[in-house]
Amino acid sequence: MDRADTQILDLLQQDANMTTQQIADRINMSQSPCWRRINKLEEQGLIDRKVTLLNREKLGMEVVVFATVNLTTQGRDNLEDFEREVRVLPEVLECYTMAGTWDYMLKIVVKDIRHYEMFVRERLTKLSHIGEVHSHIAVTEIKNSTALPLDSQL
Repeated sequence: MDRADTQILDLLQQDANMTTQQIADRINMSQSPCWRRINKLEEQGLIDRKVTLLNREKLGMEVVVFATVNLTTQGRDNLEDFEREVRVLPEVLECYTMAGTWDYMLKIVVKDIRHYEMFVRERLTKLSHIGEVHSHIAVTEIKNSTALPLDSQL
């Protein structure tokens, strides 16, 4: 991947609706080679998918919670059961296995605290092998980005 590929990916991360011509103009390239590069990046799997990002607050989803979860036991079957079940919960936007004290961390979005309580009581704690759930409610969002740091200098 060269500098032009990085520039293309950066532009697409900012606005996936940009036309190939707009991207080509921004990186001083003609349209056809730019189009070929974009197709190659897609074929290589560097472009996973194109989505529209919604404004959760305007849609009435006011509360973001990071929930840490421990399972009762951590056998392979238990982990697979939990992961399969958590994947179908639309309120869970992200789920990660963790090193350290907790088995998983979930990013959950709901309308309000009452809905979060209902979600925990009626859905989350009913998943297979749930042992502990600790809730960390976000108060203020400081940064929210989906853009990967392709050209960052450490």
